[in-house]
Parts: sequence; C-alpha cells; structure tokens
Amino acid sequence: MVKKNACVFISGRGSNLKSLINKSRDYNFPINIKLIICNNESAYGIKHAKKNSIPFLIVDSNNKIFERKIIKEIKRFKISLICLAGYMKIISKNFIKSFGKLIINIHPSLLPKYKGLNTYSRVLKNSEIMTGCTVHIVNEKLDDGKIIAQKGFYISSKDDAKDLERKTQKLEYKTYAEAIINLYRYD
Repeated sequence: MVKKNACVFISGRGSNLKSLINKSRDYNFPINIKLIICNNESAYGIKHAKKNSIPFLIVDSNNKIFERKIIKEIKRFKISLICLAGYMKIISKNFIKSFGKLIINIHPSLLPKYKGLNTYSRVLKNSEIMTGCTVHIVNEKLDDGKIIAQKGFYISSKDDAKDLERKTQKLEYKTYAEAIINLYRYD
C-alpha cells in the first residue's frame, strides 16, 4: 500500500490529531501525517507534533497572506489530504480551490443537525435523544459537505454538556479513522 501524505489542521488540544498519529503508524492505515497546521501558538496539540517529530506551521489566520503560506507548505510536503481536527477557523473558498484535493472535517454532531459551534448545549436544549459525530467532505458551506462517516450514541438523562463532549470525542477517534480508511479502500 502506498500511503497518502496528509496534513492535519488544529486549534487546540489535538486529541483527534494524537489519535490519527497513532493510527498512521499502522502499516495498513492509508495516510502518513507529514505536516500539522495550527492557528493558535499556545495550542496543546503542537506538543503531539513535537513529540512525534512531525513538521508544524503556526499561522496567524488574521493575516491575509496566511493561506498562501499554507498552500506553499502543503505543496512542499506533497499533501493529498487535509484533515480538519478541531480547527476553529472557516476555510475560505479560495483555499479550497487552491488546494484542489480532498479536505475532510470531523464535527461533533449528527449532521445535518447542529452545524457550527456550541453543539452540546444546543443538543441538550432541544432534548435530543441521540447525538454523535460526523466526518464530511469540506465544501464552501459550513459543515455541509458529503457525509463520509457518522456514528451516534444515546444521551442519558444525567448527561450534561461535558459528558456529551467526552463521549463524542471518544467516538470521534474511531469514526475519523474509519472514514479515512473508507476513503482509500479501493485505491
């Protein structure tokens, strides 16, 4: 199997990044993480990059030239897949066109429900009986692209937003890896 070069975009703790790094060590997992992009210089996730000797780039996403800088690095590392993993910035239409390859995202809800932020509190406010996570292809609309994988769980009457976050994140690790495997199953 020829593994694809992947880049992971993060903004915070990097727990999905850590999971993907661990999965990528498996001979049969279809990607190698070659680059990490972060828009937050104090993000804990950068420690995972350092610990695993993966090159990383911290960008100021308020700077207008940051996208060109990212595209330059992505080309340098021959990246064919971008995985958004807790990246808290919207990817522009120009960036999506400039990259011209696959960008995927993991979202902490059962899309198309609860796009955007504050999903856990909205799920609880609306008395949902189930929630979960979705991996989807990124397009020009927020949390709107084709769904690749989705997993859910039943909400307990005792669950609060922190419980939902913890349960969802645990499910995200499996779902993201399965989605990537499914993308390249017949390659």
